Amino acid sequence: MSEAPEMTCRPFTSRPGRFFAVFGVVTGVWAVPAGLLPMERGGWFVVWLAAGFCVIGLGLLLLPWVAARVRADAVGVHARMLRRRSVPWSEVADLQVRLQRVRHGHVRRLDVVLRGGGTVHLPLPQSAREDDPAFDRQVEQLRALHRRYGTPRSAHLPVVSYRTAGRGRRLLLALFVLLLAGAGLAASFVPGTDAQRRAWEAAVPCAQGVPAAARGGCLTTVPAVIARSDPHGGKRASWLYFTGSRPVRRVQVSYEGAQGFTAGHRVEVTVWRGEVREVAGDGHLWREHMTPPGDVAVIAAGLALGAGYPGALLLVRRRGRRLAGDEVLPSALPFAGVLLATAAWLLPLCYLHPTTLFSSRAPAAWWAAGLLLTLVLSALAWRATRVRSPGEGGRVPVPPVCGETFLAARFLDQTDYNPYFFGTHVVLGDGPPAVVPHAGPGRTAARRIPVERLTAVNVRRARGEENVRRSWHVAELDDAGTLVRLAAAPADLARILRELGLEHLPAPAAGHGT
Repeated sequence: MSEAPEMTCRPFTSRPGRFFAVFGVVTGVWAVPAGLLPMERGGWFVVWLAAGFCVIGLGLLLLPWVAARVRADAVGVHARMLRRRSVPWSEVADLQVRLQRVRHGHVRRLDVVLRGGGTVHLPLPQSAREDDPAFDRQVEQLRALHRRYGTPRSAHLPVVSYRTAGRGRRLLLALFVLLLAGAGLAASFVPGTDAQRRAWEAAVPCAQGVPAAARGGCLTTVPAVIARSDPHGGKRASWLYFTGSRPVRRVQVSYEGAQGFTAGHRVEVTVWRGEVREVAGDGHLWREHMTPPGDVAVIAAGLALGAGYPGALLLVRRRGRRLAGDEVLPSALPFAGVLLATAAWLLPLCYLHPTTLFSSRAPAAWWAAGLLLTLVLSALAWRATRVRSPGEGGRVPVPPVCGETFLAARFLDQTDYNPYFFGTHVVLGDGPPAVVPHAGPGRTAARRIPVERLTAVNVRRARGEENVRRSWHVAELDDAGTLVRLAAAPADLARILRELGLEHLPAPAAGHGT
């Protein structure tokens, strides 16, 4: 495999794929002329025509994918989709697998990492299956060519996912800016909304003899007769129509407002600033809803808080900028807790005092106390999301194991003591260390760990392909010539390694963020 001088990836390489591709093209080419036959053929005209255009449109959308091709040779990697691009092996630092989340799992794609820091997304190969021999074979062929004609940066295959340091930041940055812009836009409407509400509450009936052009700030009440009402539920608008189009032809009201009036109903219509604001009749009143400034302020604060989470994700990725691209980053959920706590005091404050946050003592004290709480929680979240490398902070004393102790830990490779990846815990004390599929008590289904054939290799942070908790570390052990990985929380991993007699491990060389 490694001696192959060239490899090529194409879509629809199987016979069923070629058959359906050709069938779709033929169907589209045939359906359009069939739909253009004389109209006397009835409704089938529209059916054939619509089917033809649908197939042709789908074919145009899939045309770049059908024509996609990736070829690798002694010169480099050559990709073709919407445009052609070639990358020589001298510029390729590494090949990495990119995991994209979809509704029912992940899609695996391949990226070319450039030495200058950029990334080229290859259209092929890709797979939606976790175990796909064809995808693994094509990736290994590309890696073999890279090892032969280039200089790979890492010996293993990096896997980048949404949890790792090498994931892109553009989408998060765009979402952060968009939400902040929305918050600023909503906040700009608060003063105008408050001024309109105050003007409406202070409006008085217009004096006699005031010209119509000068009645913008006062209330004009005119009699009218309902011609008909048109109530609609759901998202459709409801209307009231007036006889003789006086004072207006119709006005949009709520569903309940339209139900309360019937044809011939005599009402009084209140007009303010050239718009109908009230319709009052015997036993029923409709008044146009005027958005309170507190609602707009809450929307602005909510958007600002919503921008905080992508901002926290960007901050965590910034702190882990020195990590390898496939190393798992700490979770940003502590900052989500900070945002929820901030929302608990900020949203009521914005609702009750949308324009007077600092104008009186009570809102100012509320603001100061809430801001202090947010700062304290932010400091705790900053500490909780710090990137911790194995061995950081010196050797921590590990308490001895007393009695039977079950620690959450997983061997990430299938072995004779971890068949079919069944182990979820490691039991220590009152017997040899063993792998068990439960949290105790008892050693039911325990498999003894062969301590005598294990040798320490390294302890490192979790990588993208390892489905473990973000805070866990991974110990690499040599099991009689086979590399096995043991994952657990740092403190638990230290206890397990001490019981296995493997606590003296080489210090990791990977750096970490500040």
